[in-house]
Amino acid sequence: MKIQQVEIYAIHLPLIDPFIISYATYDTMPSIILKVTTDTGIVGYGEAVPDEHVTGETWESTYAVLQHHLAPAVIGEDPMAFEKLHDKMNKIVKDVPAAKAAIDIACFDIAGKALGVPVYQLLGGRYHEKFPITHVLSIGTPEAMAEEAAKRVEMGYRSFKMKVGTEVTRDVARIKAVRQQVGEDIAIRVDVNQGWENAATTLQGLRAMKDLNIDWLEQPVDSEDIDGMVEIKSKSDVPLMIDEGIRGVREMREIIAKRAADKVNIKLMKCGGIYPAMKLAVMAEMAGIECQVGSMVESSVGSAAGFHVAFSKKNMTSVELTGPLKFSKDVGNLHYDVPFICLNEQPGLGIDVDEAVMKELCKFSTVVTA
Repeated sequence: MKIQQVEIYAIHLPLIDPFIISYATYDTMPSIILKVTTDTGIVGYGEAVPDEHVTGETWESTYAVLQHHLAPAVIGEDPMAFEKLHDKMNKIVKDVPAAKAAIDIACFDIAGKALGVPVYQLLGGRYHEKFPITHVLSIGTPEAMAEEAAKRVEMGYRSFKMKVGTEVTRDVARIKAVRQQVGEDIAIRVDVNQGWENAATTLQGLRAMKDLNIDWLEQPVDSEDIDGMVEIKSKSDVPLMIDEGIRGVREMREIIAKRAADKVNIKLMKCGGIYPAMKLAVMAEMAGIECQVGSMVESSVGSAAGFHVAFSKKNMTSVELTGPLKFSKDVGNLHYDVPFICLNEQPGLGIDVDEAVMKELCKFSTVVTA
C-alpha cells in the first residue's frame, strides 16, 4: 500500500462564540484538512491547526510547507511506516510540527482502516473507557465567566479550565467569582497561557487564591522559562502543568531532569502527531509524570486523533479536546455525550468527514500527486 494523492484544504471553522486567551482572540479557527488516498483506495484524513505563538507556524506557512515539501515527499511511501515517514519529514524541514501532524494523523487513519481496527488498537489498545470533558471558559469579566460556568454546570459539566493571563489581581477575581458560583464540588483548572510573566508574579497569584481549591495551574510563565517553573513548583503545593513549554523530546528531557512540572500537556500539533505524542507519553511515564492530551481547538479530525492517544495510555489522566463543541459547523461527526466522551470502535479515527461542509468552509485547496 502506497500513498498516491494528498488533497490539502485550508478552511476556517466557524466558532459559536469568540475564543479568547491571553495572547489572542479568535472569531474563526484556521485549520488545514488533509485527505490522503492510497493506491488501494483507502482514504485517511488529517488536520493541522498551527499557532504562531506556540509552534512558530502560521496557517499560510503550514499550507505552503505541506503543498511544496511534505506532501510531495510522502507520495509513494507506505502510510504504515510511521518511523520512516517522520524521519523523512524531519530531514526535509525542521520543526513545523502541526504540518507533520496532519500527515501523521491521516496515515494512522489509513492504517486503522486497512487493518479494520480503531487507531487506539495501534497504540497498545484501549485502557480508558471514557473521559469527562472539561469546559473551557474564555477570558471575560468575572461576572460573565461565572454566569457561563453556572449554565455549563446545569448542562452536566463537572470541571472547568479557566483561561486567564491578563493581570494577576483581575485574574484572581475571575477565579473567585467562578468558584463562588459553582461551589466546592466542581473542579477548576487555571490556564495562564504564559501571561503572568515570571515566578514572583505567579507566586503572588497563588497566595491570593490559596483557598480556592484549584486542581492545577497551567503554564503561568514564558514557555522558555523552565527554571521559573522549577521555582514555582518548589514553593507551591498547587500542582503545576506545563503546556507551551513542552513541544518535543528535548523539552521533555529537561522537564524530567529538573522536575519542572507535575503534569505535562501533550498536544499533537506541538509535537508532530500521534507517533511523537506516544513517545512523549512514554518518557513521562518513565519519570512518573501524569499527562493530559490538550487541544489547539481542532475539528473532529484532530480531536479524534488526540482522543485515541489519550484512551490508550494509563498515565493520560485528563483530556481537553473540546474543539468540536465550540464550532457552529464542523467537518466531522465526533460524538460527545456531555459531560463525557466515549470513543466508538470503528476503524481508523472512527469519524466520517462531510466533504460538502469541508468544501463550503474551504478558502483555498490543492491536490498533490506523483
